[in-house]
Amino acid sequence: MTKIRTIYTGNLMTEAEHLKSGSKLVTEAPEDNNGKGEHFSPTDLFATSFGCCMLTIMGIAAQAHGFSIDGARIETEKIMSANPRRVAELKLDIYFPRNDYTEKQMRFIDASVKTCPVTNSIHPDVIKTITYHFPEKY
Repeated sequence: MTKIRTIYTGNLMTEAEHLKSGSKLVTEAPEDNNGKGEHFSPTDLFATSFGCCMLTIMGIAAQAHGFSIDGARIETEKIMSANPRRVAELKLDIYFPRNDYTEKQMRFIDASVKTCPVTNSIHPDVIKTITYHFPEKY
């Protein structure tokens, strides 16, 4: 069980604290909803958690099966809808470091993307567009 304390600090901002570690993060309303764009918005964190979860589960799979994804990155684009105001689509571009991944390793990577807990928690109406980018082999 994880506990997080979130406090509204004013000016459309919150501060959340992970109680076990003391780690903190700040959010604010997005620019298109009266924010200044100086911090992550709550929906930015939603989009970010999707990519973080995928990379974490991929990392666990890679460790368990003896290969590395160190240096992999995800670039996420969050697209909002107006009515109702919600995240409508998440576009993720997954970039992998130069590595000669085997077919079996690729299956582990793909399964990780499809089975991370955040993926399984996102409403089916949210469009998830995921593109893999692998460097060319020498």
